[in-house]
Amino acid sequence: MRLSVLDQSPVSAGSSPADALRNTLELARLTDALGYYRYWIAEHHATETLASPAPEILLARVGAETANLRIGSGGVMLPHYSPLKVAEQFRMLHALYPDRVDLGIGRAPGGSPLETFALRRERLETPMPDDFPDQLVELLGFLHREFAPRHPFSRIKVSPDVPGSPTVWLLGSSLWSASAAAQLGLPYAFAHFIAPQPTRLAVERYRTHFQPSRYLSEPQVIIALGAICAPTDEEARRLSTSVRLMGRRLRMGDLRPVPTVEEAERELALAANSPTEEPSEWPRHVYGSPARVRERLQGMAGELGVEELMIVTIVHDHRARVRSYELLAEEFGLAPMPNARRGDKVATG
Repeated sequence: MRLSVLDQSPVSAGSSPADALRNTLELARLTDALGYYRYWIAEHHATETLASPAPEILLARVGAETANLRIGSGGVMLPHYSPLKVAEQFRMLHALYPDRVDLGIGRAPGGSPLETFALRRERLETPMPDDFPDQLVELLGFLHREFAPRHPFSRIKVSPDVPGSPTVWLLGSSLWSASAAAQLGLPYAFAHFIAPQPTRLAVERYRTHFQPSRYLSEPQVIIALGAICAPTDEEARRLSTSVRLMGRRLRMGDLRPVPTVEEAERELALAANSPTEEPSEWPRHVYGSPARVRERLQGMAGELGVEELMIVTIVHDHRARVRSYELLAEEFGLAPMPNARRGDKVATG
């Protein structure tokens, strides 16, 4: 089974966004050396919690710092942008790092309604139409030069004009995205860590409705979920309190940086009787010793019939985050890459 990384560039309390971005580069170099398969970077706007609003910029640096990983967006929130501009950005990355670039496309805003409004070029009083399907088809047209001869955009030569193209993935956390990916014949990445309730149904719908295309002949699925691995179950449980409190805060609109374990334990103890999340077949985040985490991840992957899991790990201490990915790689027997760059000194915080 393949293991990959989704990095949201989390900002820990007591550290800075610049520290978070340096940690992203260090983690990318490390996971490249450990044998992880992909490294995707998320897009979030106007938040103190997560440091990367522009994955396309950070990916240019990550590509230069790594040698083996496929690098990509997890994802670009297409409703904010012109399909042509996104095509140019990712063709540029593809020219720099041939056959290594994934373009993960999302429909969610990645921020509040105010940020969504501020990102628009045209700020109309009436709501913007939901033309995401048309945007996606247009983006594919630019990337693969597949506009009809009479279409005016067929005369546009997207640069850099080099052989091949980035691989487009449709990201989602709903049955709609599963149906759309199946209809277009695109690979599909499901964000279980965002919406764990429909995971099984979404994967089944994608597979049963999949239509082979010029992009993909058979269904291809990634499940993205949280995981925290530590030498003992108890240590992993303690580390997980930070992301559990962060999730609770985010649901209430609180965008502060990732709290310390001590702060999280105090606040979660006070909120012990508060409503919990809706039950789901599998939790958003798996935590425990290496053997326990591997058992739970393999169990989920086996139930869903998927061959690749994308791991997002958020803890307050970046050294513990690094260690979690190291322990997972060792437990799953990933093959180290001798030509990879090893990381510089880890930023603390």
